Amino acid sequence: MSTLIELAAQRLEKLRQAGVVLEPALEVAHQMNQPDEAPSGNTDSSNLSRCVEIDFEALKKAGIVSPHAARSNIADQYRVIKRPLISNATGKGAAKIENGNLIMITSALPGEGKSFTALNLAMSMATELDYTVMLVDADVGRPSIMNMLGLPASAGLLDLIADETQDVSSVLLRTNIDKLTILPSGTAHPRATELLASDAMVRLLSGMAKRYADRIIIFDSPPLLAATESRVLASAVGQVVMVVCAQRTLQADVRQALDMIALCPVKLMLLNQVRASAKASYGYGYGYGYGYEKLKA
Repeated sequence: MSTLIELAAQRLEKLRQAGVVLEPALEVAHQMNQPDEAPSGNTDSSNLSRCVEIDFEALKKAGIVSPHAARSNIADQYRVIKRPLISNATGKGAAKIENGNLIMITSALPGEGKSFTALNLAMSMATELDYTVMLVDADVGRPSIMNMLGLPASAGLLDLIADETQDVSSVLLRTNIDKLTILPSGTAHPRATELLASDAMVRLLSGMAKRYADRIIIFDSPPLLAATESRVLASAVGQVVMVVCAQRTLQADVRQALDMIALCPVKLMLLNQVRASAKASYGYGYGYGYGYEKLKA
């Protein structure tokens, strides 16, 4: 059943089509009933972004931080891990870092837990009162963020690189977490890795850094030793977190990976799946360790 407002709007439209000149007040009423139009320029717009629903119960079962979950060991660990990253991103660290709000999460090799870390960091940061977060699945060869969230694949990063006229907001996904948006890896492309290593990618990153200067942007990146295109991303971000799997990754591989991101202003290492001692674990079996890169001679 049509509402009175809808019926009035239909009547006004018929009058307009008949050539009747509307009074200013009626003109305003007509405009208020029209759907929002996409803004001109490069302004981010929720009108263009699609909203997706994240299943918080599924996140809990997967061991991923959730804004509504009870306090847990992993949530506490990510509270500690995120603090220096937020300080650097917002210019509150020891020194101002260019593009400090662009944070790349990577590893030397596949399977070390970088995607799990990227997702948990994004979720943890989204609980902050003062900051908003964008999570970008930049591991286009093996995208996993959407699958981990139980969401279908969607247009995203690759589509923006392949077509530079496309606006970021047209593929950006809003979520039922107020302060979190997601940029999927995008439509599968036969030259996906080449696109990620292209000048178009550099231009996109530069544009994102300027346009979203007030937002923390987390990139789930390809492993450094498995995909050379990670260097392009590393050269554009202000911070890199390298996830290292405890008692698995060789120190030589860690050193080689660190050499590839030598030009990044801030490099932090996160040791994943650390077996804590009984005294240090507070009853938990596994955890994380982190710190600034100190392996170089």
